[in-house]
Amino acid sequence: MTRSVLFAEVPGFYAAVEFGEGPADDPRPLIVGGDPRRRGLVQAATPNALAAGVRVGMPVLEALRLCPRARAVRTDLSRYREVSRRLFACLRRGFGRLEPFGLGAAFFDVTQATETPEAIGARLRAAVLEELNLRLRIGIASGKFLARLAAEESEADPGGIRRVAAGREADFLKPLPASRLEGVGQKTAATLAELGAATIGEVVVLGRERLEEAFGTHGLRIFACASGADDAPVRAARYPKSLSREATVAGETLDLAVLGERLLDLARHLEAELELEEISAGKISLRVRYADQAATTRSRTLASPVAQAAEIQEVALDLLARTQAGSRAVRGLGIQLARLGPAGEKGRQLDLFNPPR
Repeated sequence: MTRSVLFAEVPGFYAAVEFGEGPADDPRPLIVGGDPRRRGLVQAATPNALAAGVRVGMPVLEALRLCPRARAVRTDLSRYREVSRRLFACLRRGFGRLEPFGLGAAFFDVTQATETPEAIGARLRAAVLEELNLRLRIGIASGKFLARLAAEESEADPGGIRRVAAGREADFLKPLPASRLEGVGQKTAATLAELGAATIGEVVVLGRERLEEAFGTHGLRIFACASGADDAPVRAARYPKSLSREATVAGETLDLAVLGERLLDLARHLEAELELEEISAGKISLRVRYADQAATTRSRTLASPVAQAAEIQEVALDLLARTQAGSRAVRGLGIQLARLGPAGEKGRQLDLFNPPR
């Protein structure tokens, strides 16, 4: 049976989050990046900004010169991570097992699925649009790299889904620019052009030996990629490996009551995430960062998984008592939950990598 990999992506994730949460009546292009006064770089942009020539990695000031109508916003990673958690929870409810790819994309191995890959993709798109007001683009192919390329080519396809049929990989790849290959940057693309290979099809014509002669072992990887050979596994899991929250403590305090309140706040956020994923935690770790920037970590594996804020805080307070908090000023706290599994499942160790179906 030919493998079928589905890649789901929110293109320009940072910009999509900002645009989706911005004023509904503001159609201006949007650029997300660093402080332009400090030579900040573009991290993401909406399609209408990209169409004006804006590119990820260029200085924000240059991007604004190319697209003077654009609205520039500063990168807010904490908010993007929060939306990413909600995105992956939504995707897991839609299919179950996924491999995250950055904050706004994921791979799925849908080879054994009872639905068609197109039906799964359409269902995931509808769920993410309804829950998060974000639009997915979907690529389906026999390998991960091809699925990513297919997603990038899906904008003009009905429903935002592009499938590369088994046996048609070469036809799909042949006309695309060589720069679209993994591991082919500007310098490598320029060298390939000098060798007469501007497209992926022309890269294949060069052959393995010529590419190895020009680029060494990297040339062999380029040839494999251009030929559509991609057996990289989808390392999918039903649950996230861990969940964590951190907070800075105002005033670098010695007060254990204040620290307890901060831990409860962190625990409440984690409870909400556990509820969103419909899971519980079998291990809790506490990280304490002192005023002098030194840090210590304490952990406990639990006899029974927990999912409530009060339970998480109780364990965190016990771990806090095993640190120097109270006698040494604390500047930051963090809680990490691990050994995640189905909510309410008691009395056994949960396997992150081979969870029950």
